[in-house]
Amino acid sequence: MRHVTDEMVDAVLKPQDVQRALTDAYRSLGQGQAAMQTRIRTESGGIKLSSLGAVLPEQGVVGAKIYTTIGGQFAFVIVLFSAIDGRPLASFDAAAITRLRTAACSVIAARYLARPESRRLAVFGLGTQGRAHALQMAQAFPLDEIRVCSRSLTDEAARELQGSCGVPVRRCDAALALEGADIVVTASRSRMPLFSGAALCPGTFIAAVGSSLPDTRELDDATLARASMMAVDWMPQTAVEAGDIVLADPAALPPSKLVELADLVTGRACGRREAAEVTIYKTVGVGLQDVAVAGLVWQLMSPSQSPGG
Repeated sequence: MRHVTDEMVDAVLKPQDVQRALTDAYRSLGQGQAAMQTRIRTESGGIKLSSLGAVLPEQGVVGAKIYTTIGGQFAFVIVLFSAIDGRPLASFDAAAITRLRTAACSVIAARYLARPESRRLAVFGLGTQGRAHALQMAQAFPLDEIRVCSRSLTDEAARELQGSCGVPVRRCDAALALEGADIVVTASRSRMPLFSGAALCPGTFIAAVGSSLPDTRELDDATLARASMMAVDWMPQTAVEAGDIVLADPAALPPSKLVELADLVTGRACGRREAAEVTIYKTVGVGLQDVAVAGLVWQLMSPSQSPGG
């Protein structure tokens, strides 16, 4: 069984390929041709073990991601099996896959929920996910400016991000970041809402990716009340893990506003209808995403082999 490092993943994957693979995986899920496990967390002495997985027969793979959380730091590994004969195919360092698949799913959601002419991106938090989202959004939309609200953003980091994205990067506070923003990415570890929903411009799309815990939230009830819809990566997991949903005032986020990403991809749910709508995509990360991208890496690294060959 082969082990695939993060460096090997980055060498073969392009964001557009990841987006296509995840679109196919969500289409399979929406058509009942794929299945997932919800996340299981086990903890003792401040050490947490988590696992989540998926079965994707149309992609020819089955797998699971297993990871530890110690002192707020994550260590990931994915194990991939053939969906044809069940044999183990490979193990993966999963930090690169996690980085790529999260931003790719936000781009997929944005294609349904953001305005195609979006030009101003606001990013809250510039850790791994904030940078990955800036890069993939810059490739997917005709951005003129990226505004970053992050205490950790240095002048050097801003120059590096600008060079990677090919878009001017501006450091600013929350109020300025939201002013005129078409797309907002919240990729923080904040336990409390990052801004007031009253500050959002009409027509804003928000990708809320920073929290997967039921007692933390990045979006306030004013934001949720203004939104016409919230798409989630998978209802059985997101609805119980995301504090943005669990802690929400039911009047601000009734069930009628919630749709699944798979329903957008298959056309069972409509995306943005009007230019002035505020729309949201909320993700906590699900096993389908990890296994689909690991399967893509395996295919690219072993082009002469099928998963069962």
